[in-house]
Amino acid sequence: MSEASMSADRLRHLQAVVKAEIAAGLYHGAVIKVARGGQVALDVAIGSADAAQTQPLTRDSVFSIFSVTKAFTNVLTLRAIELGQFALTSRISDLIPEFAGHGREAVEIWHLLSHQAGFPIIFEVKPGMYIDRFDEMVAAVVEVVKPVDPPCAKVSYSPLVHHVLLAEAVRRTDPKRRSYRAIVQEEILTPLGMQDTSVGVRPDLRPRKVVPDFRGNYPIGHRGHSNLGPNGAFEEEHAEMPWVGIASTVPDMFRFAEMLRQGGALGAVRILSPAILELARRNWTAEKPNELDAQRSKSRGWAPTPAFIGLGFALRGTAICHHLFGTLASPGTYGNYGAGTTLYWVDPERDLTFVCLSAGVMESNANVERFQRLSDIAISAAV
Repeated sequence: MSEASMSADRLRHLQAVVKAEIAAGLYHGAVIKVARGGQVALDVAIGSADAAQTQPLTRDSVFSIFSVTKAFTNVLTLRAIELGQFALTSRISDLIPEFAGHGREAVEIWHLLSHQAGFPIIFEVKPGMYIDRFDEMVAAVVEVVKPVDPPCAKVSYSPLVHHVLLAEAVRRTDPKRRSYRAIVQEEILTPLGMQDTSVGVRPDLRPRKVVPDFRGNYPIGHRGHSNLGPNGAFEEEHAEMPWVGIASTVPDMFRFAEMLRQGGALGAVRILSPAILELARRNWTAEKPNELDAQRSKSRGWAPTPAFIGLGFALRGTAICHHLFGTLASPGTYGNYGAGTTLYWVDPERDLTFVCLSAGVMESNANVERFQRLSDIAISAAV
């Protein structure tokens, strides 16, 4: 066994499984870090950034973390609530007055955090629009997005709308009137020592940056104003996309996850209070299914399962079902994930932290199966 009270044999098996999956063409490579009680038991880079296996990954490879970006926006939202900038029960139309009418006044901050605002599931606001400038996205959401259900009628995972609104609420109520980029940097990245993480792709990170290979596994493109290709927004230096736009590394994401595991603090630096994390880690969606997951899983014949969503976190919950966090995780395990590639979770019962950023975007259901498999192996190593 390792010093972290984890089975070295089982962790070697985890690496062997990843190598076999890469050899089978499921994805190109992965960087993984697993720890128990803060003691690192596994820290490896396996495979490559590309299908031809010509660009080996390193432990400090930089990835587009896609929807794991939402975790940063969520933390900033929870922090703003703690500081009294607004409340969980604040109406988003009070914070963004132009986002009023059409029944939008009923939507509160906690509805956005728990994906229960009643807005449609949309991956792009206007077909083909550039997405890298935050002010343009806010204007488009205000113009286009209207509810199709009352709050809490359904759990409809929001690919972008909720976090455009949450980030704008944080920005507008910030006493220093900073940009989203500056708030992320000054309130999360710098305090936590996340030196290899940026909103947009900072020039010094570019040599280590893994350019996403979508492999036809995402329904839309992601265009940026520099016209760097159909998914060029992920390579833009100045992009501000509070739902998908952060670039990071496994070591940095591990620091973020460890902050959460330790109740909102990393060392002497406190980002959130234990009180708000306790609230955010409860299941606020009851037994309602996640409508997006239900749509996607029909092709596999998977039965709909509860969404298990807190205030900004995905939760493991109690059902035996297909789940990114594994079937063995404790019910209170929580974290966030990004399209077909990125995942972190914390199992508070076993004191486990798991971070995996991978190259080669996988189809959604295959990705669930992949991370369920890897998570279960990692959890089984805790002895």
